[in-house]
Amino acid sequence: MQFIYIENEIRDHPRTLSICGRFPKASIVYCEHYGEIFNRKGQNFRLQKQNPALILAKKHKNHVLPAPTGYGIGGLRNYYFSHMLNCIYDCRYCFLQGMYRSANYVIFINYDEFESTIAHTAKQHPAEDVWFFSGYDCDSLAYDPITRFVESFLPIFRNTPNAHLELRTKSTQIRSLLAHEPIANCVVAFSFSPEEYSDSLEHGVPSVEKRIDAMEKLQKKGWKLGLRFDPVIYQPNYMKLYNRLFNQIFSRISATGIHSVSLGAYRIPKVFHQNISNLYPDDKLFAVHMEEHQGMMYYARESENNMLNYCRDELMKHIPESIFFSCTPA
Repeated sequence: MQFIYIENEIRDHPRTLSICGRFPKASIVYCEHYGEIFNRKGQNFRLQKQNPALILAKKHKNHVLPAPTGYGIGGLRNYYFSHMLNCIYDCRYCFLQGMYRSANYVIFINYDEFESTIAHTAKQHPAEDVWFFSGYDCDSLAYDPITRFVESFLPIFRNTPNAHLELRTKSTQIRSLLAHEPIANCVVAFSFSPEEYSDSLEHGVPSVEKRIDAMEKLQKKGWKLGLRFDPVIYQPNYMKLYNRLFNQIFSRISATGIHSVSLGAYRIPKVFHQNISNLYPDDKLFAVHMEEHQGMMYYARESENNMLNYCRDELMKHIPESIFFSCTPA
């Protein structure tokens, strides 16, 4: 890390000092508000992604937000929270590069305010399970050696039984989880695409085999696991590739230890899709015909239905229907 930007208000916060201690050679620049750096005009996401800076900030509001439609695994109360903005991986289809001007990483260091809001939200619905998703604006685990996110947030869920946590990840950074006893209301959910897609579209992401290795270790330890095939990406030979992926996973991971499996088609707001297409005009991903519906871009309906139906049928050969969830809005 070459540069670390720090809001003046939190320059002496213990977490700020701890994170900076991991990068002793970084140049420190102070600012009043992270938006001065993160939201300024004229930034190029594609160029910044090659050498992003780190921004340490305090989040003052909206610590917990309602999850988008179709983002969930069966719960009626679904929320997400983002202790970090942007991801260390570079997945070509990711909506973040179409939403943000900056590829720099933002870490909100005031974990205590996130935690108190999570506890308060769960207590508003004491007789219901309330789900909190942490992998919406970032990867839940990929930067954990720096953020110490797991170590900080697990206790609030351990002490709030009706609050359920999903850690969604493409990472193999599971040491902090293996160091803790599993908790019943936490699901570690791994996202997968076929190896051929991952190699070309998910830059920096650990291989499929390494992610399966991580799942296997967590399953042996007793952690609940999730599988996320979202988004499903179209290619002419998608049947062969997804069939191979499902067999690859379930040859090593016992379905009895899987909490949930979700499946979703590629969809993205039209403006984000256009922004990403402008960043990568020659990428084959954006050459596939897509259709607009209510401000969102989707694959052609027939192609999308065929893909989802095929993948669902193949997954049903490995799992009970009770743990399957469709994450594509109607």
